Amino acid sequence: MAKRQEQEAAREEVTEVAPGILRLELPIHMPGLGHVNCYALLDGEGAALMDPGLPTPGSLRALKSRLARADLRLKNIHTVLVSHSHPDHFGGAVHVVKESGAKLMAHTSFSLGFARPAAPEVSVGDLHAHESSLRDDPAPIESHGGCEPEGSPRAPFTPTLSLPDRGTPWGGEHPRPSFKMRIRWRLMQLMQRSWIFPAVSHPLAEGDVLRLAGREWFVVHTPGHTADHFCLHDPVEEVFLAGDHVLPTITPHISGLSSSRDPLAAFFESLDRAAAIPHVRNVLPAHGHPFDDLAARCEAIKRHHDERLAKVRAIAREIGPATVEAFSRRLFKRRSWGSMAESETYAHLEHIRKTGQAECHQNAQGKLTYVL
Repeated sequence: MAKRQEQEAAREEVTEVAPGILRLELPIHMPGLGHVNCYALLDGEGAALMDPGLPTPGSLRALKSRLARADLRLKNIHTVLVSHSHPDHFGGAVHVVKESGAKLMAHTSFSLGFARPAAPEVSVGDLHAHESSLRDDPAPIESHGGCEPEGSPRAPFTPTLSLPDRGTPWGGEHPRPSFKMRIRWRLMQLMQRSWIFPAVSHPLAEGDVLRLAGREWFVVHTPGHTADHFCLHDPVEEVFLAGDHVLPTITPHISGLSSSRDPLAAFFESLDRAAAIPHVRNVLPAHGHPFDDLAARCEAIKRHHDERLAKVRAIAREIGPATVEAFSRRLFKRRSWGSMAESETYAHLEHIRKTGQAECHQNAQGKLTYVL
C-alpha cells in the first residue's frame, strides 16, 4: 500500500500555501511520520514561525536552509508559535529563540512533552497505516487531551522536564520509550539546570487575537491530541492552521492517560468547534498537504471513533467482563499489541463508561475489568 501523505519525506522546496504563508517541510524520523510542516508567516518586520521542528542539528540545518530559500535568516524571526507540547513541534524553538530573541507563544497550559515521552504523534493503527495494521477497519485515533481550568495564569513561564511513573489506571505497564531514548531523557533531566527551554513570553488562550502575516488571527483552543493544543484561524483569507488537531489522512493519538475526565469527549468537542468555524477554505496541517474541507475531515474523524466505539461494544458482548489488555488484543493485530494500544483502548472504554453504557471494577490482580 502506498504511503500516507503524512509519511512522505521532507522536501527541500519552499511553497507559498496562502497569502504571506510559506510551507517549510522539516525532516523527522518518528513512527508513522516523515516530516513536520513549519509555517513562516511573513510581514514587514520579518516572519513568525509556527512549529519549528525538532531540537536536532539536522532539523536546524534544514530549517536554516529552507529559510534561506525564502531570503530569510534566523535573525529575521520575531515570533515563534508552538501548537502543542510534542518535540517535533516545540523542539526547534530553543535554537530559534536563542539566535533571534523572538517572542515565544504557546497555550497557557503548555508543558513539555517529555512528561509523556512514549506517546506517539499518531494513532497506534496509523503507525502501520501502510501495512494495514488494524484488524478489519481503518486506523484509530489517539490523544493526551483534556481541558484545563479556565482562568489559568498568563504570565511568562518556563516548563520543566519530568519523566512519568510507570503505573496506569487500568493496571497495565506504563508506555515506555526505547532504552536509548530513556537514557537520553534521563541525561536531559540531569542536565536540566543547563538545558532550559525558553520562557513562553506570550501565553495564549481561546479567543486571543494575534497580528500575523499582516492580518488578524484568532486562537482556537483544541484539546484532544494534547491538553495544550491550539489552532489559528484567519477569517479574511479563510485559512486554518490546524497543527495536529486535524490531519488530512491519518488521525492524532488520543490517549487514556490524560488530565481530562473523558479524553475522547474532549476531542469530540474540539472537533465540533473546529467544524463549526465559518470561512475556512484552506487547512494547513502540521503533517501532510493542505486541504480544503475542514468540517468534512472533522466529521470523518468523529465517524471513525464512533465505529471504534461500536466495535468495543461488540467485543464486550462477545467476551463479557474483560481487562483493557484483552479488549486491545481484539481491536489490534499482534504487531500493535502493547501499552500504547491499551492506552487508546482505555480512552474508548472510559468514554463508554462515562456515558453510562458500561461499568468497571478491579479484579484480584488489580486490573480494571469492563462490562457493558
